[in-house]
Amino acid sequence: MLRFLTGGESHGPSLSAIIEGLPANLPIDLDAINKQLKRRQGGYGRGARQQIESDTVEILSGVRYGRTMGGPITLLVRNRDWENWRERMSITPVENPDPPVTRPRPGHADFAGMLKYHSNDLRTILERSSARNTAALVALGAICRALLDVAGIEVLSHVVAIGGIHAHFSPPIDYHAIAARAEESPVRCADPEAEAQMIAAIDKCMQEGSRDTLGGIFEVVALNCPPGLGSFVHWDRKLDSRLTAAVMSIQAIKGVEIGMGFGVAEVPGSKVHDELFFQQSAGFLRGTNNAGGIEGGMTNGEPVVVRAAMKPLSTLPTPLASVDMQTHQPVKAHFERSDVCAVPAAATIGEAMVALTLADALLEKFGGDSVEEFEHNLHGYLDAIRARGWQPYHAS
Repeated sequence: MLRFLTGGESHGPSLSAIIEGLPANLPIDLDAINKQLKRRQGGYGRGARQQIESDTVEILSGVRYGRTMGGPITLLVRNRDWENWRERMSITPVENPDPPVTRPRPGHADFAGMLKYHSNDLRTILERSSARNTAALVALGAICRALLDVAGIEVLSHVVAIGGIHAHFSPPIDYHAIAARAEESPVRCADPEAEAQMIAAIDKCMQEGSRDTLGGIFEVVALNCPPGLGSFVHWDRKLDSRLTAAVMSIQAIKGVEIGMGFGVAEVPGSKVHDELFFQQSAGFLRGTNNAGGIEGGMTNGEPVVVRAAMKPLSTLPTPLASVDMQTHQPVKAHFERSDVCAVPAAATIGEAMVALTLADALLEKFGGDSVEEFEHNLHGYLDAIRARGWQPYHAS
């Protein structure tokens, strides 16, 4: 139902995106999109690039008088650093091009990309594979949040670990409070004790003699998803499959889990599956949410909980051993500039990918060429399941 495509390079003129399938008359707020772009650039441990760029979006098509028109929406995010890269990233041939970059970074797309695309210069690989390109995805995710708003769905995130330091929360989990506290934290962690330790760990990696990078884990939570998004009918319609693929597509993500995730392999079924209860005043209830809001590839009305593990960034201030692709001689890997830790920023990108996936699932379920038709279909379905005893989930 929803299709999108991004284009652009890290040091090219701009990043672009086009999205098709959103219904007409959907309100679009430029300030809301720019707010999400600013969140992506934040977080303790970010590098110099964030001081150069100050991302804002331009909408080139598909919106009139602040509302979608039903056609493709085209977005543009300009790269301010392009002015310093005009010759090195010139579209037309230049007389004296820069020497090729031939020292691939372990853990990056450089080595496999140079072989796959028959390139002698890893510049042609790193420009598109760079996480700079996630700015376009965050802009698209912000557009899709407008549709989620119509359905009453909220998407939140917070950091649960950096460099082996884990946050801890006592039940019952108050997702709104956690998200609000995370927004005030430089590492987007809602546990003050863990936050201080994470900042200290990042500081240590910034010091001369121990310069390194740190990975971590973030959690994205979607509240108020109606039961029945996704499907068990085909493998590619299962919502947990779609969510994990979307979040795994973010640069440096090496693991994704839903709910209890890999923990389900450690305990018996009686401690895994979420028992079902019914109260006349509250409808259907669960004692736990180990399934992370998804059963059989479909939302079940509980919070959708997606967790992702991000590896330490592969552009290290103290470069690792590599091999020159031209001479085959041992060298140190290429270094341009890097973040020490980008987990807080990755959490906001994770929100965007979850928003894109949920918007697609909503349109698949309820359709509609206009927001009015979409809402009519949505409320008709909600009325039908309320008649069977279901009541909306209300997060604390």
